[in-house]
Amino acid sequence: MSATPVSPTIVDAAYLDALFEAIKQAHGALRPAVSVTPLTRSARLSAQTGCEVLLKCEHLQHTGSFKFRGASNKIRLLPIGQRSKGVIAASSGNHGQALALAGKAAGVPVTVYTAASASPYKLEAMRTLGAEVLCLPTDPLSAELEAARQAKVQGVPFVSPYNDPQVIAGQGTIGMELFEQASDLDAVFVAVGGGGLISGIGAALRVLKPGTEIIGCWPENDPALEQSLKAGEIIEVDARETLSDGTAGGIEPGSISFPLCQALVTDTVLVSEDEIRAAMRDIASSERWIIEGAAAVAVAGMQKLAARYQGKRVAVILCGRNIVLEKFLEAVK
Repeated sequence: MSATPVSPTIVDAAYLDALFEAIKQAHGALRPAVSVTPLTRSARLSAQTGCEVLLKCEHLQHTGSFKFRGASNKIRLLPIGQRSKGVIAASSGNHGQALALAGKAAGVPVTVYTAASASPYKLEAMRTLGAEVLCLPTDPLSAELEAARQAKVQGVPFVSPYNDPQVIAGQGTIGMELFEQASDLDAVFVAVGGGGLISGIGAALRVLKPGTEIIGCWPENDPALEQSLKAGEIIEVDARETLSDGTAGGIEPGSISFPLCQALVTDTVLVSEDEIRAAMRDIASSERWIIEGAAAVAVAGMQKLAARYQGKRVAVILCGRNIVLEKFLEAVK
């Protein structure tokens, strides 16, 4: 099977099978550069919710988020002749950091376009890892579209944070690890921005553990893909400010993650900013971990739907930790 299934208009079983094969290849090829992150039981959250709660610690991955998986897989699969030309990406921070580190290790120059709303902490982190960062006075989706346009003009690969089967395959290695670490999961809760993470996890578990519910979690203030799934097409959504900056922004027209989410996401849940803050506080209190808003969205989503999973085993993806300390302290006070 090809490591890069061609993006179809409609996702079918053959496409999902090819994506799973790509995930399997990535799962082996990315070691040891990409860490196998712990899956740890939370005694406090389990007691609080009545579920058996397992936390997938992607906040302990290199660069502090799951994004290093997809970025590493994309860089791994770049043709040798293209590597010196570099790549262009758009990112609010985590994807850019991950791509910068993966590119640095492989000698691939990385340019990242970002919106003015991006976290200064994440911008500085991308620059520290060697990326050229171009901050545009616009929203995240517009910055993403401009980055894609510039990549086409300059004749270099554009690395989308979610609209790329090779990136999605890299993220899907989390699903492989979940099955290896806990083969009897009833549900997995995932924060969703562009849909690459939940698509990869869903594609892996569709084969490895059919019947596992894949629950997409969004902040009420910015549920672009959730609203698009309800509408049956990619639509624009009026967004408000959210602590979950890692999931913020609209969806690129024609994104492969949209039909993948249609095929793979079992259910959706929206959480408020207060619920996000409370989840950040719960993880800090019970596990002694700092997590960013996007990771807390998944925790809050699990807490909101906990009554449905009494006595069942669920995993929550703690997708990242990259948040300014002052912002974190303000959120959990």
